Amino acid sequence: MENVLRPLLVVGGSLVITLLVGWLVDLLLRRADDRHHETPVWGLLRRCRPPLQLVLCTALLRASYGQLRLEIVREHRPGISQVLTLVLIAASAWLVVRVAATVVQSSYARYATGTRDPARVRRVRTQVTLIQRVVTAVVATVAVAAMLLTFPAMRTVGTSMLASAGVLGIVAGVAAQSTLGNLFAGFQIAFGDMVRIGDTVVVDGEWGTVEEITLTFLAVRTWDERRITMPVSYFTSKPFENWSRGGAQMTGTVFLQLDHSAPVSAMRDKLREILGECAAWDGRDWSLAVTDTTPSTIQVRAVVTAKDADDIWTVRCAVREQLIGWLRDHHPYALPRIVTSPAALPPGDHWRELTGAEPVRPSADTWSADLDKAPRTGRG
Repeated sequence: MENVLRPLLVVGGSLVITLLVGWLVDLLLRRADDRHHETPVWGLLRRCRPPLQLVLCTALLRASYGQLRLEIVREHRPGISQVLTLVLIAASAWLVVRVAATVVQSSYARYATGTRDPARVRRVRTQVTLIQRVVTAVVATVAVAAMLLTFPAMRTVGTSMLASAGVLGIVAGVAAQSTLGNLFAGFQIAFGDMVRIGDTVVVDGEWGTVEEITLTFLAVRTWDERRITMPVSYFTSKPFENWSRGGAQMTGTVFLQLDHSAPVSAMRDKLREILGECAAWDGRDWSLAVTDTTPSTIQVRAVVTAKDADDIWTVRCAVREQLIGWLRDHHPYALPRIVTSPAALPPGDHWRELTGAEPVRPSADTWSADLDKAPRTGRG
């Protein structure tokens, strides 16, 4: 009977204590979260409940499994102790990573809530993300090393490896030169404020938004939902465009190639009307001017503004589309074209319905005379 009750008491008691402590900790965190709404740290700490329970249960079992007094436990005592130790180390590392992530995320959340500058928020987010990854990597490395050192054979290997640590360090440094370069470039990007998560960048002719920054690579999400993954060392060694640097506000241009007879003043009035109806325009500035001329056309530039890169694209497309449509419908002569032959007249019956008169087809001499009188600009 004792062989049955003792294992139940040891194992069952460990589980009951684990569940009870986990419930009490969660209850205290919920009450603290209800009292302190200004900080999310208490609510985020509730995510640490699973690793905390695993650490507690493993520690209780490791401390009390010797009381089982079972033959199978006595025979495999070293193996059971080794397994429980490994689980305890891994669970402790998991708990440390969760606590560190909770503290980092709560700090970022409070900063983002109290700061109105989006650029600073993106900078802190980038730094916080990299710090969290560094802490995770360090804790994981220490945990793996501690787990390996629990094996007696690994202790002997570790002692012999210390004697040749200098040579191994040189070899590893040469072999991992590229990786180490990316690692230090990641720190330079995070704390040098070169590029941040959420920035709009142009890299190798590709326009997109920085979606993720790690210690070794950077991911850019393009406008068509593609992901470009690049080593972070690229951004410290080559030039790139950062449209969000110094603020997210953008100024965009729309260029139109028009005939010399284009009504520029009327186009300014129409541009003002278009921008007034465009929700993406931020109202900061606009202008329209003739910036260049050629023997056959003039170049008209419209300047518009918006609060970010996405809106400036929308405003530019809307201005370009509506201005061309307005010119086509009201001032078709302003659009450049090359005339190579006389225009075909509509059929007689259709012409009578439109004008009430018979169509008159000009002779070749009449066409040549009319062509001589027509403006030469923009026509061949």
